[in-house]
Amino acid sequence: FRFGIAGDGSCKMHIGNLIQEELKRQGRSVTWFAEQLFYTRPHIYKIFSKATIDTGLLQRISRILKHDFFMDLSKDDGDEHLV
Repeated sequence: FRFGIAGDGSCKMHIGNLIQEELKRQGRSVTWFAEQLFYTRPHIYKIFSKATIDTGLLQRISRILKHDFFMDLSKDDGDEHLV
């Protein structure tokens, strides 16, 4: 399952941007984040560019950054499209 912008474009949040902003807010480096995920730095930049993300990966990222991105996405203006 992928979480982020719906196929009809109803969700305005870009999950990659949210993750990048939270990483910066915490003062963490891309290198640190890549090491935590066991990914390469280029792969991290690909995550930042994604509007959607696999929920398993988002759960790992949420744990690493100690931030509930699922809550952020559920607060989006597109709530009326959630079932």
